[in-house]
Amino acid sequence: MSIQYINRKEKIYYLHQGTTKTGKSKYFFSMKSEGNLLETIPDGYEIYENPNAQVFLRKVQPKIITDEEKVIVEAGIKKFSNLQDYQIDIKKEIITVYTPDQDVNLLSGFINFSSSDNLSERKTILKRSISYSPMLRFVLISEQQRIFMTQRYCFLGRIDDWIYIGEQGKLEHLVKSYVKHLGQESFFELH
Repeated sequence: MSIQYINRKEKIYYLHQGTTKTGKSKYFFSMKSEGNLLETIPDGYEIYENPNAQVFLRKVQPKIITDEEKVIVEAGIKKFSNLQDYQIDIKKEIITVYTPDQDVNLLSGFINFSSSDNLSERKTILKRSISYSPMLRFVLISEQQRIFMTQRYCFLGRIDDWIYIGEQGKLEHLVKSYVKHLGQESFFELH
């Protein structure tokens, strides 16, 4: 039986093996159910789904961010922000918060207002169609002391990159100070 992965948007992906130009093995997910399919995940690899539900096979990443730190960010978003929908992604020493590109509350209002029998199905379709952009991230700068710095994404045409905001500190304090700005106009004033 080949490796299948069902992503957050309920699409089925199959793990394939190919060859690079230099003759080395490469691994990738595709929605095609035929080809050189793998029955096991190669040693040293893991399945990774990004916030926009793209699926990859990548080398196992070292765990630098703790589960407790991820929970701190999730709990902080629920407690201090007005976000109903978001994604959190962790890569190496960075915790990134992604927010929807669409106004989910407005779209949900349309779904609830429209006259169709299957509300649950319409909400599922909405959830599948949402795309996300990285907005805020916490970067671990001292593993021993667990000190982080905060960055936000800047959308000015001449910058379009991450900019530092605020001071360095403990994750709990930074989360409390900055996640409340997600989805608000005040976010764009942070620098």
